[in-house]
Amino acid sequence: MNKAIRTAQVCIDVPFFDVDAMNVVWHGNYVKYLEVARCELLRQFDYDYLDMQASGFIWPIVDMRIKYTGSAIFAHKIWVEANLVEIENRLKIEYRITNAEGKTLTKANTIQVAVNIQSGEMQYVSPPILFEKLGLA
Repeated sequence: MNKAIRTAQVCIDVPFFDVDAMNVVWHGNYVKYLEVARCELLRQFDYDYLDMQASGFIWPIVDMRIKYTGSAIFAHKIWVEANLVEIENRLKIEYRITNAEGKTLTKANTIQVAVNIQSGEMQYVSPPILFEKLGLA
């Protein structure tokens, strides 16, 4: 993992409705867990999705990569860590999901780019509001 600019971690109790017949989390549900951690990370510097929209930008995910190395199981606790590692031209967040024993179950990353709401144009440089929110202006 790259050096993190900001980090957040959430604990999730794996719910029954996320698992298959073998009590293993269905692979598509990991995306939801990443979103929970990403929202917590964005809230830490007061730039969650509503704040983004209010600042005149949306930040769609344009790339997502997930590597599964273990399985999350029904009723177990998992920890999802989100690390903000790039901000200059995009938001790149790296994730690690671990079980209660600290075993890595999943590694992932997402890339988001700023899009001006009024013009619909993608921004090739992150807007100044991001740096202001991070205290880096």
